[in-house]
Amino acid sequence: MDRIPATPVSSLQPTLDRLRASWQANKPDYRQRHDDLSRLRANLKRRLDEMTKIIASDFGHRSLDESRVADGMTALTDIDHLLGHLRSWMRPRRASPGWRFWPGSAQVRAMPLGVVGVIAPWNYPVNLALIPLATAIAAGNHVFLKPSEHTPRTSAFLRDLLNSTFPEDRVSLALGDADVGSAFASLPFDHLVFTGSTAVGRKVMAAASPNLTPLTLELGGKSPVLICDDFPIEKAAARIATGKWLNCGQTCIAPDYVLVPKAKRDALVAALRKEVQQRYGEKLDNLDDYTRIINDAQFARLRGYLDDAREHKVERVTLAGQPDPDQRVMPPTLLLDPPDDARIMQEEIFGPLLPIKGYRTLDEAIAFINARERPLALYPFSNDRRSIERILRDTLAGGVSVNDTLTHFAITSLPFGGVGASGMGAYHGRAGFDAMSKQLPVFWQSGRTGGDMLKPPYAKAKWLIDLIVR
Repeated sequence: MDRIPATPVSSLQPTLDRLRASWQANKPDYRQRHDDLSRLRANLKRRLDEMTKIIASDFGHRSLDESRVADGMTALTDIDHLLGHLRSWMRPRRASPGWRFWPGSAQVRAMPLGVVGVIAPWNYPVNLALIPLATAIAAGNHVFLKPSEHTPRTSAFLRDLLNSTFPEDRVSLALGDADVGSAFASLPFDHLVFTGSTAVGRKVMAAASPNLTPLTLELGGKSPVLICDDFPIEKAAARIATGKWLNCGQTCIAPDYVLVPKAKRDALVAALRKEVQQRYGEKLDNLDDYTRIINDAQFARLRGYLDDAREHKVERVTLAGQPDPDQRVMPPTLLLDPPDDARIMQEEIFGPLLPIKGYRTLDEAIAFINARERPLALYPFSNDRRSIERILRDTLAGGVSVNDTLTHFAITSLPFGGVGASGMGAYHGRAGFDAMSKQLPVFWQSGRTGGDMLKPPYAKAKWLIDLIVR
């Protein structure tokens, strides 16, 4: 598939105007929303194999099976969830007005907003474009999508997929680099969904602020694993390995560092080495299942973390293979007890490097997490319910998988979103439908009401005021 030229910045506002005018003239009803989502699902399912190969070409190489699951399955599952609940979510919800306003009635209606903008990242370029897009469609909106410039072949695939699914006045795409992205974020959307780094998220928020555009920001941060003393190290290592080295660590909720009891640190290192070599080979022989770093700039950034760690005299453990800059192969690598001022402990890693830090007490580990910005994900490991409840009570993260990693993202009934530096707002399922709708409160007044008597001179209504103010 040929690459598509960048969208002229001058065309962005006219495209938004066209989408909004079309939406205003024909707001999508249940049948249109259902049909749109059904067509999107069918078209994506039919082209899954093509999708995996195109994503792999953007990465240099990416595991086809990882793309099938992490981009294909997640998007299809979310669309299925939207289809299954669409009718009930669209139905007005009754609300009690309280006895003071009897016999009136109240309800909440989920009203479509208009045009939702979506800025999608490169790491899961189909999943993180289509899930918010499908959610916006379910909520009755039109959509303007800006996929990442770092996955241009996938962006071309998305444009072809969406053009074959939707009329151009219902869903449109803008393609291009950071200049196009900046202008896109400045458009007066009715809602804007951005997925990406915290640094870029701040820029998106600043660009959207003159229009007071409502935002859903899915950012990142340093998501910790906290292994309690009672949990089997081998089982923890297996689940950490899955979460960390899926997509070569290029995942916003990948484990970013591990806190483990000091006496078990070396056992964890050995267990992680065993897991990695069973999956990818002692010399990283199984490169078909090992995804590459997306581009040279990201590879150089990761090498910079290793160089900085060397300057800090941090012990480094390469679990399999060696770096290959030509193929952008960065091997699974552990960094043992790095100091807090090392760059790898200051910035989101977004790659296959994993710091491991020993701790003495659970209080110390919780304090370490709380001394940092709130993460997008938290992964506590313990078979002791009291320990888990204590961690959940004393920390705060965007989402939690207990005794596992990543899984909460794929649960369509759970809201997905950050807190503080890891984001604002949430989507997936009902949370996304509500976020991309106006929850319109409606009060229906009855023919006769005591409120008609609540007017000056208030002396005549003293009995009524005494009744309701109590």
